[in-house]
Amino acid sequence: MRRGVVLAVALCLAFGCVVAGQAKKQFRVCADPENLPFSNQKMEGFENKIAELLAREFDASLSYVWWGQRQGFIRNTMNATLEEARCDVVIGVPNGYDLVQTTKPYYRSTYVFVYPKGKGIQIKSLDDPLLKRIKLGVHLLGDDYANPPPVHELAKRGIVQNVVGFNTFYSAQNPPNSIVDAVAAGKIDAAVVWGPAVGYFVGQQATPLEMVAIPSGKSDLPLAFDISMGVRRGDNALKAQLEQLIDRKQTEIQKILKDYGVPLLNLNRTSGKAGAK
Repeated sequence: MRRGVVLAVALCLAFGCVVAGQAKKQFRVCADPENLPFSNQKMEGFENKIAELLAREFDASLSYVWWGQRQGFIRNTMNATLEEARCDVVIGVPNGYDLVQTTKPYYRSTYVFVYPKGKGIQIKSLDDPLLKRIKLGVHLLGDDYANPPPVHELAKRGIVQNVVGFNTFYSAQNPPNSIVDAVAAGKIDAAVVWGPAVGYFVGQQATPLEMVAIPSGKSDLPLAFDISMGVRRGDNALKAQLEQLIDRKQTEIQKILKDYGVPLLNLNRTSGKAGAK
């Protein structure tokens, strides 16, 4: 084979090439650039891994539109004005999330208690009297009081004065693992947190930690949620394709989630709208 042809083949394999006038299709994902364990630009998150799996199944090149997953995320990615700024899929959104069209759920998870093993702490429900006596870490969303369901449930039970708030929105001073690090370091006695956000970090600690699913039980607000993929409203073809892959690749997807310590519950296909991660 001539050297020029060899070079052309190498470039084609590395970057994709145009065959018969058709460029290799793109699988364009909207994602947060620094939000482990979900996603980051180093492709280290479990949503990155799931995106890679889906792109391979689509025989497509995986590309990203990066934006912090907070207010304006969908507006500036999936619904961006410029076509070149748009992406087509968000790998993880609450089922029924009203800013996108959601697929069938591909996993269900829950809020959890996190506390050190062998330190005399065992918490099984939000009604445990111990919760009123220990220093308890929770995530807070800020001044709008749209806080996660467990925070409201704790407040209804009078568990307020001993609660330590951690900002949900990460920064250099507040990395995603900060609340779990605080438990491991003994700065707080336990935490009430969204399981998928912390399972990975629980497994990284030198101090052994317990992670216990919080039963809904007597809670007025749901504590477990179905998680789906999101596509642009009206993109029924992509939604159907993704749902076929969710069914066909469920085993591989579940393995990725388990590898990242995501606590998994049985899927509830009939559940309504879910809360954010």
